[in-house]
Amino acid sequence: MGKKKIIKETTEEVIKESEVTDAKIKSKKEAKGGRHLDRAKIYVQATYNNTIITMTDMEGEVIATESAGAVGFKGPKKATPFAASRVLESLMNKVNKTGVKEVFVYVKGVGSGREGAIRAIAGNGLDILGIKDITPIPYNGCRPRKPRRV
Repeated sequence: MGKKKIIKETTEEVIKESEVTDAKIKSKKEAKGGRHLDRAKIYVQATYNNTIITMTDMEGEVIATESAGAVGFKGPKKATPFAASRVLESLMNKVNKTGVKEVFVYVKGVGSGREGAIRAIAGNGLDILGIKDITPIPYNGCRPRKPRRV
């Protein structure tokens, strides 16, 4: 194991290090709040019970997210196409400063809010560059039951 060396840092090195970390923290805060984007990705998760829409930048960093429950819908009304359109309007109010014009849409789930959300995206003046269905599909499914013995 040997003896341990104790390295003493000068005050100048400590000040430089703290300035670098402060600059990193400041740039991250600026990047989250007020940056300008031309393109973005919109993920629509439409289940039987709710509709959740998330907007990210092209790298996948979340800009904003909204759900039908957060907008104010309760019960079975959360999964309707009308609720999906209201969720998208609320999301666009959150991110109107970013200046997004073109989006890629990724749809996941089998709920009735799928089509309503896509129509609302087009109706809100965003150019849809592509739509992709990322619903997980089982390939073998569940294990079958044992055969019945009589």
